[in-house]
Amino acid sequence: MTPFKICGLSTPETVDASVAVGAAHLGFNFFPPSPRFVEPGTAASLIARVPSGVGRVAVLVAPDDALVAAVIEAGVTILQLHDAGAERVGELKSRYNLPVWLAAGVKTRDDIRSAEKAAGPADLLLLDAKAPNDAPLPGGNGLAFDWQLLIDTRPGRRFGLAGGLGIGNVADAIRRVAPALVDVASGVEESAGVKSVDKIRAFANAVRAS
Repeated sequence: MTPFKICGLSTPETVDASVAVGAAHLGFNFFPPSPRFVEPGTAASLIARVPSGVGRVAVLVAPDDALVAAVIEAGVTILQLHDAGAERVGELKSRYNLPVWLAAGVKTRDDIRSAEKAAGPADLLLLDAKAPNDAPLPGGNGLAFDWQLLIDTRPGRRFGLAGGLGIGNVADAIRRVAPALVDVASGVEESAGVKSVDKIRAFANAVRAS
């Protein structure tokens, strides 16, 4: 089964549900403008519920050193960076000896090539739909990009797929693109930032059906 990540968790019930359905990674969003934002202290109590074999991912947008230190103290095991480059990826990998993912927006083939260069020593390149110019968030906007771009210009490194994935299309995405990971946020929500336990279960079943 393709590993999957449930991103933007903020309640004990949805954390427990994500673990129960076999999510490989759980994501916690530390970007204040996001409706999925959690404070490091809140995240620590949620992360404490997660078994050691499940990845605890910090979603960070151009974070300063103090925030990175705070989320690591909260118990995250993977850093997912938005609006960062190869130098910052390498610096944090070296400093904390943790896996670092780079998330990047895609609209064109050139975006894929640019993302590969920016990823540098990242352990995973997470490809999402490029946010509209007026969007307040770099990802998690519920938008998909043209997956044919990844078929025509497949990255030469390990990559995950995000952006507009949900119960109805994730199996097709896995069959067509064969990513190392699929990542869902808004696709398992009742409203912005409010996860649904039933949708989390249905998403996991859809991944298994791929």
